[in-house]
Amino acid sequence: MNHKLQKKPSFLNRRKNSSNSLGFHIDQCPIGTIPIRRTTSDDLFRGKLYLDNILSKEIPGKHVAEVTLVPGTYYGVGATSSVYSIKVEKGQSSAAVIWVKGGSSDNTNYIGVGWHVAPELYNDDGTHFYVVWTADNFKKTGCYNLQCPGFVQTSSDSQLGGRFDKTSTQNGEMIQIEISIYQDPKTKNWWIYNTNKMLGYFPSSIVPNLASAVEVGWTGQTRAPVNARSPPMGSGSYPDRNIVHASYFTHISYQDGSRTNQEPSKESTRIFSDAPNCYRAEYYGDEGSEYGHVIQFGGPGGDCGN
Repeated sequence: MNHKLQKKPSFLNRRKNSSNSLGFHIDQCPIGTIPIRRTTSDDLFRGKLYLDNILSKEIPGKHVAEVTLVPGTYYGVGATSSVYSIKVEKGQSSAAVIWVKGGSSDNTNYIGVGWHVAPELYNDDGTHFYVVWTADNFKKTGCYNLQCPGFVQTSSDSQLGGRFDKTSTQNGEMIQIEISIYQDPKTKNWWIYNTNKMLGYFPSSIVPNLASAVEVGWTGQTRAPVNARSPPMGSGSYPDRNIVHASYFTHISYQDGSRTNQEPSKESTRIFSDAPNCYRAEYYGDEGSEYGHVIQFGGPGGDCGN
């Protein structure tokens, strides 16, 4: 691929919130270098298996609770997300992700960033930071983190796939990450931001149907084997407007053609859960300067159907 490296975005990050509650260790590489995580054949096998089993909505055993914006023209999405450690059983996973999407059906282009507990991917039961992408609804392209060519890392911090040393405790300390996905208006590359640091970008050339996003969203998702019980989502609690109970996205925002951060009106959002007996999502709108516009999501899981 003939690609000219973009060392930094042409825009300034304009997130209103600033968080330093990052819960995982960051390794600094020497200036001018980036970290490269050792990837084994087992890693690649687990990554392919995980993609095959969780990132297609048609796959039985996958459930979501989310807030999305009505279809439109979007150039960014952001939020501050609480981070939890969820106990999952064999074959299960649980995640929180913000995302942009364009195209349709087999030509869906998708970029996401968030955190998840995914033993099939990492061979452990920890909570990990991740990015993910595809150019064809995960038919032939796409992967997590740096498991395939795609994401161009410009930061010297070792973060992609990093395991959180600390996670949130219900009714206690909240560990959170400030994350966003923004398109550079000059290069059209999609930049990933995490808690005071631009990590790198997805080149526009690998996501041709993302000249702009048609949809953006804030999602909780789980996966379990067919006919098996589903794991908890978020903190494991239903939304209750209590910030230290259910998992949250605070200071949520999006960018439209103005290329400035906007807060969604309730009229512009859609709330969806495919298993409301197990998982729910709520959008509360503006909750004041401390939290901004707030989404809560999650639930205990259980017998959620396929």
